[in-house]
Amino acid sequence: MDRTFLLIGSLLGGSGVAFGAFGAHGLKSRLSPDMLAVFETGVRYQMYHALAILIVAAAMGHFGRQRLLTTAGWTFLAGTLLFSGSLYALTLTGVGVLGAITPIGGLLFLAAWACLASFAFRMK
Repeated sequence: MDRTFLLIGSLLGGSGVAFGAFGAHGLKSRLSPDMLAVFETGVRYQMYHALAILIVAAAMGHFGRQRLLTTAGWTFLAGTLLFSGSLYALTLTGVGVLGAITPIGGLLFLAAWACLASFAFRMK
């Protein structure tokens, strides 16, 4: 499982760099400054949580497969897909209702961080 999260974190990090470059170079002239800022928020949170997933992978490599770590990893991934994905879709399509999905991703981020903190608190 630690290899799975290492792969997921690496793919999210690499695609975050690509999306950031796309936003900076490909979208700068096509989006309003406000929508470009929304896109950049998606990239920023994708990168933060790619690193969080890599931390989960490292913790699993050290402590083994633990339920709270596994839950944190999958919840970080789901949060990233919903939070950043909805922001990307919102900026690229202009469909405002997609913004309603973003807070669900934010709640998943909070849940994943809580799982990670709970694991750390329970460690011996």
